[in-house]
Amino acid sequence: MSQPRHAPATARNRDAILAVLVDVLPPSGLLLEIASGTGEHAAYMAARLPGTIEWQPTDGAVDSLADIDGHARAGDGARIRPALLLDVTAATWPLASASSVLCCNMIHIAPWAAAEGLFAGAARTLDRADAPLLLYGPFRRNGVHTATSNAEFDRSLQARDARWGVRCLESEVLPLASRSGFRLDAIRPMPANNLMVMFRRSRD
Repeated sequence: MSQPRHAPATARNRDAILAVLVDVLPPSGLLLEIASGTGEHAAYMAARLPGTIEWQPTDGAVDSLADIDGHARAGDGARIRPALLLDVTAATWPLASASSVLCCNMIHIAPWAAAEGLFAGAARTLDRADAPLLLYGPFRRNGVHTATSNAEFDRSLQARDARWGVRCLESEVLPLASRSGFRLDAIRPMPANNLMVMFRRSRD
């Protein structure tokens, strides 16, 4: 059996992300992670969360599922469910409900339809009003990059695919969230010029 892939960036940001999850997540329920990649966030964080939270990793690439499950097996994966194939743009997702949703480093390396699908799917899947949707990654603020490195990263993304790019929080992401039934709860600065943007499902 081949070794699961390794993503070095996960070791650099995992403690900062975990600190937010500890503060924000309910003490029980199911955390749905969108675009889990190698699964190293799940493998590191799931056992360190308080309470009895279970972690449901997913990815849109079938090849990633073995990596995710491999990292879970190599660590303390008792609270990690088997990885699911999930197309974020699909009209239905492969699970009925979740108590929270986490998505790290996805909407800038995907077409805008992926962001639209994320919010639409989270609105369908979150099981209560005020349930959190947490979005981590680089963002522009009021159309301006927050660091030179982010601007360079944005140019490199668009050179690879014109549909990709660092999204503007105020002109793109927040309006999409509002249209999808979410309100902004908090914005936390994170290492390496990233943000954790926390939304809550609006009350019906």
